[in-house]
This record gives sequence, structure tokens and C-alpha cells, in this order.
Amino acid sequence: MNACDESVVPATERAGEPVHPSTATHAHAPSSASSGRGVDRWLLLRLRAALGNPDFDLAVRDSARITCTAAPMASVTFASRATLLSVLTDPWVRFGDAYSAGDVQIDGDLVWLLEAVYRAGGMGKKRASMLRRALALRHRNTRAGSRENIHHHYDIGNDFYALWLGETMAYTCAYYPTPEATLDQAQIAKMDHVCRKLRLKPGESVVEAGCGWGVFALHMARHYGVRVRAFNISHAQIAYARERAAREGLARQVEYVEDDYRSITGGYDAFVSVGMLEHVGVKNYETLGRIAHSCMGRNGRGLIHSIGRNRPARLQPWIEKRIFPGAHPPALSEMAHIFEPWELSILDVENLRLHYAQTLRQWLANYEAASERVRAMFDEKFVRMWRLYLAGSAAAFSTGTLQLFQVLFAPRGNNDIAWTRSHLYTP
Repeated sequence: MNACDESVVPATERAGEPVHPSTATHAHAPSSASSGRGVDRWLLLRLRAALGNPDFDLAVRDSARITCTAAPMASVTFASRATLLSVLTDPWVRFGDAYSAGDVQIDGDLVWLLEAVYRAGGMGKKRASMLRRALALRHRNTRAGSRENIHHHYDIGNDFYALWLGETMAYTCAYYPTPEATLDQAQIAKMDHVCRKLRLKPGESVVEAGCGWGVFALHMARHYGVRVRAFNISHAQIAYARERAAREGLARQVEYVEDDYRSITGGYDAFVSVGMLEHVGVKNYETLGRIAHSCMGRNGRGLIHSIGRNRPARLQPWIEKRIFPGAHPPALSEMAHIFEPWELSILDVENLRLHYAQTLRQWLANYEAASERVRAMFDEKFVRMWRLYLAGSAAAFSTGTLQLFQVLFAPRGNNDIAWTRSHLYTP
């Protein structure tokens, strides 16, 4: 392995701080700054330091290149010095934008390269925190704000999602009973895993907060004999769910409500939310807990399935700005604000992050196979943007930057709870 030559990086420069274009070739530039190739090489080394010195090659097209390994699994090439300077000034957002625009070329394994960046842990945290605060104010999860945020991501076309989500149309972490399981098998296994945790029985009633394209509600009704009332504010998803329920003869057992989770009323045996908490916002957690508490009977059970973190932090800002406005993956300490005010007892916590990494890799493979059709639906920029989002998400879960929590809970006085976990693994 060939170590990168960093001798031209000035000792006074500190890794992790963005470079301003007006100073990039002045006081701190090396003596070779008069040569365009020398300036580009210095800027590449500066970027590598800001990234935490990951082990992959960096280059400016038709100019400088720094080689960090004899056989790189991936490399990054910037179209021009202007592109490189733009990324240096605001790496959290402008790298994603430059890649989407085709001004950054990544050769090799994209997921591996992003894993290397996550493991290195650079990227200018001070500037990122300022941007994240601005995005948080812009994408607040009020009733109106939540509807706008959800519309941005989920209402871009059911046909688009059908290209890569698989037959189940489940857009949440799958559960792989074996590493060889297919995506559809793993999604069905996830649904059964949740149903067994909730110990659903025929004749019971379930309320689902955030139902996606509605397939989990259909699964609960068909295989566990329960009645389901499912809430969602995405018009496109609700329309798909209602049509599928009618087609499969389950419309009498499953009711899809196009409304906010804050409108849930009534009493149910179980409360479940799979993949919605990320869109709720920490300020609304106590409200969500109140709703779950009020709608569960004395012997009710609840489960929340959510992307999370090991400690409180906001979502990567490019993803929040371009892909998932208003999204927030909570730490367990933040999720406690759902349960503690209402004395809801946490019964079980499971982390499935490696299952989500595998899910995302299979989604990405499906997406790449359908990329020409995606390009025909949208454009090349959209294809690249969503490729980066899926690959970056896979890398975040495989490196532990993101987690996937399933939290089972019940009212304080409920003693009708599982004695062991044997029911989870015994059909």
C-alpha cells in the first residue's frame, strides 16, 4: 500500500475546517501554487485531511491526482478545480449536489467509498451543525409541515418505487432469517417478526401510525386475523393501499385513513408504527406517546420500528435537504420521551442495523437494474441523486453511523406480557 504524500499540506491547517475560495491559493498555499497542477494537488490533500484521511484516490480531471493505495476499491475525480473548491467550502451538501450534477465521478464500489468516509469521521462538524439548525427550522413537523415533507419524498410516483422495492412495496428495514433470504422473503419475515412481538390474536384490533403502501396492514389482517385502521398523509400511498386491499379482498378488515397520526382516536388492542417515527420530530414525541397510551387498552401492546442513532444528532444535511426533509433518526434517549411521560413500560429493544444495510444493498441493486427506466421517468441528475442516497444509507448502517431500533412497550399495569422470547422464533 502506498501512503499518500501529505508533505505539501501546511502544518498550520487544521483538518475538518472548510476552505474559503478566496484564501485557497494565497497565504497557506505551497510554493508550487503558481502551477495549476500543484494547486490542485494541494487542494486534494486538503480535502482528504478534511475527510479524516480515508484510503482512496482523489483526482482533478486532466490535472493532479493523489494515490493512497496500490489497488483502490474506489476513487473520486472532480470535473474541475471550481468543483473541488465548492466541495471544500461546504462538503456536507455540495459533494452530493456535485455528484448528482455529474461534476464528481466515482469509479469502483460506491458503498465501500462512503463507508470509508463514515469510518474516517471528518467533514467539518462546526459548519454542519449550523446548516442542520437552519434545515430544522425550515422543515418543522407541524401538521402542515409534515404533509409537505412527506409529499416531497413519497408522492413522486408509485411506479418509481415499484421498480426497486420488490413485490411487498415495503420501504422499511427487512428482517433476514438467513443471509441468503431474498428481499421479498425478508420483508415478509419482518412483518411476521413484528406481529409475533405484538402477540396478535384473531379478532383483535390494531391501529397503525404511518402505513406506507399498506402491505403490513394487509399482512396482519390476512395472516393474523386482526382488524386494522391505518393512518398515512401520503395521498399516493393511500390510493395504492386502498386499491390493493380491494383487489385482495381485505377492504372490510383494513381501513386506510388519509390523515395525520395526531388524529388517531378510539381504542385498540395494539398500536404499531413501522418507519414513521423518523418523520415525527422530537418535539412531537410526547404527543405520539399520549396517543399510543390513550388508544391502547389495559392489556394493550405497542411497537415502534425506527431508524436511530447511538447519540442525538441530526440527519446528514444533504439527505435532509434533497431527499428526506424534516427527517430525524432519534437516539434511544430521545425515544424515551415517547414512553416516560405516560409511564409506558419498555419491554424489549432490538437493533437490526445490519439487516437494514442488507436491505439497502438489495434496493440499490434493484435500482441500478432499473436505472434506465428511472432516467426515462425523471433525468440523469435524479438517477445519480437517488443512487447516492441509497448507497450512503447502506454505508451508514454497515458502519454503525445509523441504527435500526424496534421497541416493544405496554401500559404500566399490563401483566399479560411474554415470559420469554421463545414465541419470536417458534412458528
